[in-house]
Amino acid sequence: MTTPNQPTRRGVLKGAATVAAAGVAATVVGPGCAHAKPAKVPPKDFKVSKGNINQSVVHWCFNITEKPGHKPMTVAELAGHAKKMGANSIELVSPDNFKMLTNNGMTCAIGTVDIGGPPFMKGYNNPRYWKLVMDATKKAIDAAAEHKVKSVICFNGYSQRDLDDANSGHIGREEGADNCVKGLKQVIGYAEQKDVTLCLEMLNTRDDSHPMKGHPGYQGDDVEYCIDIIERVGSKHMKLLFDVYHVQIMNGDVIRRIQQHHEHIGHYHTAGNPGRRELDDDQEINYPAVMEAIAKTNYKGYVAQEFIPTWDDKMAALRHAVALCDV
Repeated sequence: MTTPNQPTRRGVLKGAATVAAAGVAATVVGPGCAHAKPAKVPPKDFKVSKGNINQSVVHWCFNITEKPGHKPMTVAELAGHAKKMGANSIELVSPDNFKMLTNNGMTCAIGTVDIGGPPFMKGYNNPRYWKLVMDATKKAIDAAAEHKVKSVICFNGYSQRDLDDANSGHIGREEGADNCVKGLKQVIGYAEQKDVTLCLEMLNTRDDSHPMKGHPGYQGDDVEYCIDIIERVGSKHMKLLFDVYHVQIMNGDVIRRIQQHHEHIGHYHTAGNPGRRELDDDQEINYPAVMEAIAKTNYKGYVAQEFIPTWDDKMAALRHAVALCDV
């Protein structure tokens, strides 16, 4: 739940400004950085063999540096590594990268929106920001349609009425949901015309350790709350971005929720909990079982690796995650 004591826009921007939207390199050194990799890491020539899960990689978390010695990674560099592993998408990147990915036999599974800052803060729950968000969403839809990108991300937004005024009060959850429905209905028709799916992401508000590990103040922090909004918008081009990491923190019961809501899920993200780090034995989510559950729903979209690497070798961490999810 949100409270009047949640951080302001200025406070969050001071932490890790536009790292999610723009993939800007940043140094993020915090607790839990020194993790040893597990004993069984696939060899460097590993490539997915089962292929029941289409895998993607989110660029921003491989472009930041979680520990000393890590270097930022360009989209092209990450794409080269991912393709060798059998993950044929790099996502949440600017449209400037779409042609490069296509030329390399890859795609962007889901596009982002550019609102000049973290896209999850200003969303459809707040009419104050509708024009900014809707214009950016339509621009993202145009770019996606041109390059055959199937989905574009969208967000509920933070509950603070004015993100530049800590005393502006907060939008109630019912009001926020109603606003999301009204706002999304104004753009979903455009998405339908372009055959692009909008995916509303549910985020956790519990982890306040880092601006990209949790989002105190975000209003869409419950799966069923977001599903209700999606059902009320009432379009096959309106889906949920089911981030397993966020769902585990806020709701749990991950596999049953996948089974229950799979018809409304348009995209998946992964990360280890706690810490939004590798999918190894130091975290609590049973990813092979989760992937099996996803595959059993006959899901044909993408599952994206969105963990922040902490191992010395970031590509070893990615190989491990991709292999773990190859069910």
